[in-house]
Amino acid sequence: MKLKFLFTTLLLAAVTSLPGWAADKAIELLNVSYDPTRELWRDINANFIPRYGKEKGVKLSIKQSHGGSSTQARSVIDGLEADVVTLASIIDTDAISTKGKLIKPGWVKRLPHRSLPYYSTIIFVVRKGNPKGIKDWPDLAKPGISIVTPNPKTSGNGYLSFLSAWGSVVLQGGSRGEAIEFVTKLYKNVPVLDSGARGATTTFVQKGIGDVHLAWENEAHLEVREAKGQLDLIYPPISIRAEPHVAVVDGDVDRKNGHREAAEAYLKYIYTDEAQEIAAKHFYRPSNEAILQKHAATFPEVRLFAITEIAKDFADAHKQFVGDGSVFDRIYKPK
Repeated sequence: MKLKFLFTTLLLAAVTSLPGWAADKAIELLNVSYDPTRELWRDINANFIPRYGKEKGVKLSIKQSHGGSSTQARSVIDGLEADVVTLASIIDTDAISTKGKLIKPGWVKRLPHRSLPYYSTIIFVVRKGNPKGIKDWPDLAKPGISIVTPNPKTSGNGYLSFLSAWGSVVLQGGSRGEAIEFVTKLYKNVPVLDSGARGATTTFVQKGIGDVHLAWENEAHLEVREAKGQLDLIYPPISIRAEPHVAVVDGDVDRKNGHREAAEAYLKYIYTDEAQEIAAKHFYRPSNEAILQKHAATFPEVRLFAITEIAKDFADAHKQFVGDGSVFDRIYKPK
């Protein structure tokens, strides 16, 4: 009997070690993302989880972590074990790669469209009827305008809003000096800098502070929809092309059995037609041109400028405009 029991135990151990065996196997992924992506990933996860579970025979779950993009990157570097990061700016993902040594070099080339399944921009949300007549960036520097925007040092939304404001001057014939003068006036009109995009939304919508909110395009649509007629959207003629890249966190997935395969499948899924439609539904501009054109009415024409039109790249822009000793540090005086 003992020999029979031992044989059965060894046979079971051998079978369960075979590729494809997944009885009672459970995998939990952590997606560390930026502030206003909760609704997007909730929908994507709800569609991906059963599909992957059926295909691989595993019990998959996905947890989310949201916050200011730079703060989220620092958390991963400091030990938050993320399987994937879907942050607001390439500089935050690069920091995890270069400072944290957790993402292997060349990560941008691993997925289509430079690891950009969707892109976005910064637009305005105003009170019903737009009582202050805000239509373009120059209006934000006028006396008596109260602006809500997150801190550009901690938030991708805040950082991209600063770059959009800067580009609105220098890409329409203005000098560097005029751009500095403009952003100085703009930030004098900011009563409070929240640490992240969703916090700024709370300040503007729930607390009723401000005449205009500089928001991610998707967040702006969500605000207006939930406000039920109390807010309006304003698309300025020019704004930045925002590029929230996605990446597998190599250093973390490789420590956990089965996580790399699941994490890679997760990010590849975002490029499927099904997931691209979900992105468009949540007002993210799909990288799939055919699906983007299908939803053209959702995304008004705006001059979306590339970061290379105002700096060498995002890293250079960060150093110049919002890093330590940058333009922002020189012009912003906390109230």
